[in-house]
Amino acid sequence: MSKSAKLLAAMEANPRDWTIDQVETVARAYGLRVHRPGGSHCIIRHTNGRKVSVPAHRPIKPIYIRQFVRLVKHGTGDEE
Repeated sequence: MSKSAKLLAAMEANPRDWTIDQVETVARAYGLRVHRPGGSHCIIRHTNGRKVSVPAHRPIKPIYIRQFVRLVKHGTGDEE
């Protein structure tokens, strides 16, 4: 199992205490586009066009990690 797969499994099991760097690592490993427009959020976009906006400050709330995991695994973003 790769490092990014282990991180994703750990995020799914416990959505607390993750950094934006870890989120970006997993996103890039799964082929998602990461955009940091310079503000306080990081926008992660799936190849199907769905996206999730994650605050870049710490701590990242569990709801954002759950949305991110759902985007990676199922391709659904924060619109649903």
